[in-house]
Amino acid sequence: MCLAIPGRILEVVDEGNRLAKVDVAGVQRNVNIGLLDDDGVGVGPGDWVLIHVGFAMSKVDEAEALETRRMLESMGEDYENELEELKASIIE
Repeated sequence: MCLAIPGRILEVVDEGNRLAKVDVAGVQRNVNIGLLDDDGVGVGPGDWVLIHVGFAMSKVDEAEALETRRMLESMGEDYENELEELKASIIE
């Protein structure tokens, strides 16, 4: 199962390639934030995004991000598997 999981952008680590370090429930990984540049505003440190297969797909507010994470955590094993896959992924 592939879920879109919420994470908070900690820092932009590669501006040219639009990579940002994101914290997802304590797991920190680089994700591509370039898809969110189309609106002319983009995202940056402190913003919450929904992440799917290494890409930030949409910006969400903190309340929505935390509620989404709470719902995902209630899924149990599927959510835990998704976090394990995130831990194993590396985007540089």
